[in-house]
Amino acid sequence: MGRLSGKVAIVTGAARGMGAAEAQQLAAEGASVIVADILDEEGTSTAKRIGENSAFVHLDVSLEADWARAVDVAITRFGRLDILVNNAARLLVASIMEISAEQFRRVNDVNLIGPLLGMQAAIPRMIEVGGGSIINIASTNGLRGSPGLGAYAASKHGLLGLTKSAAMELGPHGIRVNAV
Repeated sequence: MGRLSGKVAIVTGAARGMGAAEAQQLAAEGASVIVADILDEEGTSTAKRIGENSAFVHLDVSLEADWARAVDVAITRFGRLDILVNNAARLLVASIMEISAEQFRRVNDVNLIGPLLGMQAAIPRMIEVGGGSIINIASTNGLRGSPGLGAYAASKHGLLGLTKSAAMELGPHGIRVNAV
């Protein structure tokens, strides 16, 4: 029995890389995990590797309907939702002089709007179980910026502000909100 035994988590961008490692670690600590990603084949494989306490859900974090479905799968399959890890991210290398407004929006849709929609979908379910934990994966670029990463840095800077505000709003409901 791990320290997260009986808890249920959704991890976005969990098909591979850091998200897959986060999902595997949560499962190793006893949590049931929803592996959420747009990469269906890799996400399914990651969920299978984790085992029966895991399920894959196709999730485009910029779509409210996908979020509703992911939360519904967590509740239907595992009965609750305690943890949300907003890991999915988009990185685009383009100078401020060359990036289009549409490219800038696409980065922010994933890196900033996605976590907002995820929190909005998860919060009512976390309140139902008496609290929870939301972990937003940020970046040092959100603090310092980098040449060619204006959209990414802006989105991660915004995520830091959103995290601080959410922590203040949700603390009274027993929901911790942190950025890593």
